[in-house]
Formats: sequence, C-alpha cells, structure tokens
Amino acid sequence: MNPVDEMDDLLRRAGARWRADQELPPEPDLEHIVHGKRKSWIPALAAAGVAVIAAATLAVLPNHNDPTPAAQPADSTTDPLLVKPGDKVRVSGQVIAVPGKTPVYCAPLAVAAIGYPKGKEPAPSCPAAYSVSLNGVDLDRIPDITTIKGVRTGHATLTGIWGDRAIDVTEQSAVTEPKPTPFPKLPCAAPAGGWQPKPSNVASPAVTAFLAAHADQAYGPVTYYPNGTSRNAPVVIMVGVAHGDLAAFREAFEKVYSGNLCVTPVLMSRADDERVNNELSTKVDAPKLGIYMTGGAGMTGGPATVSMLVYTQQVKDALTPIGLNLLAMDPQITPVR
Repeated sequence: MNPVDEMDDLLRRAGARWRADQELPPEPDLEHIVHGKRKSWIPALAAAGVAVIAAATLAVLPNHNDPTPAAQPADSTTDPLLVKPGDKVRVSGQVIAVPGKTPVYCAPLAVAAIGYPKGKEPAPSCPAAYSVSLNGVDLDRIPDITTIKGVRTGHATLTGIWGDRAIDVTEQSAVTEPKPTPFPKLPCAAPAGGWQPKPSNVASPAVTAFLAAHADQAYGPVTYYPNGTSRNAPVVIMVGVAHGDLAAFREAFEKVYSGNLCVTPVLMSRADDERVNNELSTKVDAPKLGIYMTGGAGMTGGPATVSMLVYTQQVKDALTPIGLNLLAMDPQITPVR
C-alpha cells in the first residue's frame, strides 16, 4: 500500500469510528445529554430553530409552521412503508460507481467534516451494510456526476423494482432535496391573557425528585419559548403524561412546581423512552438490517424514529418486540403504490 492510499484508509476508518461514537451534528443529541444514552439520535430540525440545554431540560424555540415529519408511525395492519421483493420502489440520494462494480445507492450516513485539499479527497465509498446495487442506472444522465480518484459519484432520484438487495432501475431524474423538519409547536393553548413572563423552578430539587419518582408515568420536562427568546419573553415547561390520569398528575405536580406549565398526553414516559432506546441501540449496525440511526422520544414524547435503508419484513420482525406502535419508520427506499 502506498502512503497516499494508506492515509486514505486511515481517514476512512477514523470517519467510521467518528460516526459510531459521535452525537448527531450539528444539533445536540438532547436525549443523550438528558438520559446519558449512546447511539440515540434526534432527527435534523428546521434551520430557523435552535435547541438549548438549560437545567437538564429540553428547550425548543418557536416555529410557526405545522410539523410535517417524514417518518411515519408503523401500522401493524397496513405497513405502507413495507417493501417486498418485486415491489416498485423509489430512492433519492447519492450514487457511487466504483470501476468494474455495479453502481450503488448509499444511505445518508453521518461523516466527519474533513477539509481535504483540492485533488486530495478520498474516493467515495459506502459500507456494504448501507448500500443497494443499482442495476441499469445511467450514470451519464446524473446531472452532478463527478469523478474522484476514478470513482464516479452524483445524486439522483431512482425508481425501479426491488430485488435481492438491489433495484432494477426503470426511471431516473434529478435528486429530491429532503425537507427540513420544523420544531414542534407547544401542544397546549395559551391561557386567557396569554403566557406571562414568570420565573420557573423546574430545576429545583423538589421538581427533579418528583419527575424521577414518576418516570414510569411522565416524560420531560421540555422547555418552550412560544413568543421567542427576547428579554422577558415567557418560558413554558411542558411535561407529558403517558400513563394514568392527566388531571391527577397535574394537580400533584403543581404542588412542587411553579411557573408556566403545559401538561399534555404523550406516547412514551421517561421509562418507556429509556427501554425503547436501549433496545434500539442493539439494532443500529446490526447485520442485514440497514438501521443507521435512531432517535428517542425527542421533543414530543414519541414515537422514536428509526432511520434505515429499507423497511423489509426482516427489519419489521427485528423491531416488533420493541413495539411497532412506539416507532416511526424512516426508510430511504420507499414503495411506490
């Protein structure tokens, strides 16, 4: 191996290790900070919003757009995202063509942002676990196709028939840019007269102890700034209730908490989120599943997002024991119905 190839190999290995160990850039992995998890990821959020950590709470800046997450909750009866052999499918993203090999689609994996000098960039590559062969793709019709160290790469939207870890391409067009996921809105309506600036004791020992004691029932706290973050703007603390009576929980919580409060139903409690994340962590990088990223209950108390290459029966079977109703599948390759 010559020195240049050896350096390329070292950099690729470093990038792979970085992807496995790092939290999602550039947004903070809020679930990891609050709960101490690894390989727990929160999907990319709208560029206009910013997340802030303060006093061990999640902070969400206002966004006036309706949330339109790409991931969809799994449906055990219809499974609209499930892909079977022979299905017509579509994918949009990076195509990599190594000389002498069938071109592949590569999932959008996190990579280290290394500034290579022009002409010194490593050849594009993709781990086999996160690539799919593209039979019949016309590389010359990919608008941004480039060649780096003999490897051709570009981006396209491809439609074809799903087979054995491959797509027989029948149509291709320009790549479809993913839509940013906006921050969720505060799920509670403002009280009469609107939210008022007032102090919150959310970081107090009494509140922390209360929420820890109710981890099987509640989720949060999550901090919202419904009117922006200017001086004297109101701060609202959201606490979700996944199990039990919501009104009874609020009454008990208000005995230790003071400040603006939003108590709302959620899908998962803290304990549910911890269990789901622990079980999902065993599926990331598992052989043949193609799951490359997972996210916990996030800002809304669930469902947990599972980002994968393609949602097949094998993936469904692996995730079923966790609880499909608690998961939102986010596959790159989707069926065309």
